[in-house]
Amino acid sequence: MGSPDSGAPVIRAQVGGHYREDGHYPIVVVNVTNHCNLTCQHCFIFRDGNPNLAPESIRQEMDPESMLQTLRGLRERHGLSVALWMGGEPLLKPRLLADGIGLFAHNTITTNGTVPLTDFGPDVLYVVSLDGPEDLNDAIRGEGSYRRVIRNLSRLPQGFSTPVQVQCVVTRRNQHRLGELVDAVRETQANWMTFSFYVPRASDTGPDAWATVEERASAVREVQRLKEKYAGFVRNSSLSLELMLPPYARRVTDACPAHDAILPLYLEGDHFTTPFCCYGNDVDCDRCGAWVVFQLAARLGGERYGAIETPAAT
Repeated sequence: MGSPDSGAPVIRAQVGGHYREDGHYPIVVVNVTNHCNLTCQHCFIFRDGNPNLAPESIRQEMDPESMLQTLRGLRERHGLSVALWMGGEPLLKPRLLADGIGLFAHNTITTNGTVPLTDFGPDVLYVVSLDGPEDLNDAIRGEGSYRRVIRNLSRLPQGFSTPVQVQCVVTRRNQHRLGELVDAVRETQANWMTFSFYVPRASDTGPDAWATVEERASAVREVQRLKEKYAGFVRNSSLSLELMLPPYARRVTDACPAHDAILPLYLEGDHFTTPFCCYGNDVDCDRCGAWVVFQLAARLGGERYGAIETPAAT
């Protein structure tokens, strides 16, 4: 895609999935590194079949200038304006992030929160992952990870200007103890919380996955209850949660709004690779609970999915 002699940007990306060269993608998901200081059991990046191999040294990954040049080229081609930076652990490359956020109008950095947060200014958003009270979180993310995150969230320096959102992946294992997590996070300096729902692999029958969206409904209703109880702190939109319930959930995933709105870029050696969707290649779309999918659906409006009498998307 382009060459030094043509004057066009050299785009180091092998695009596939639902990618269209003439498509307009307002959102790009950028995996800046496959290195991570945790080994979370449910991480979708490191599932078999996804581009996720980490070389021995983080310096052997795609060099920063090539990555930034590729992003500039894709931004101009597709009108990218919103970037979600992820990994691995993206804060292992803070200088790259500092340069990368200047390419886009809106930026979100997803982090496991065990690395101290860098203040990137008020126009960037942190999404910090916690997946339950200490015992449940650490069973998934590793012993001691919960206390490290809570410590970092509680010790943000005075004047820290980048807003911090804590996001919990709701699973079949933790759905009954979400209130405990909300209470704990409210004691830190995090600004608010959101909940995403576990996106299973095809044929996933593990302890985190619900067998059907009907079975998942009780977990969605628990988040609805928490949103009502902690108004302003739990910030999933009312409509996005309503759309996760039967019969609307399948209508959303059958016409997934993320396919046309998001360009996912996974890191593979010295280039990016675009998988089937932003959750990788091996996903069960019928049971998808991704925050971004249902938030996009809510922005499109409930009428599109037959949810005419749903609450406003707040």
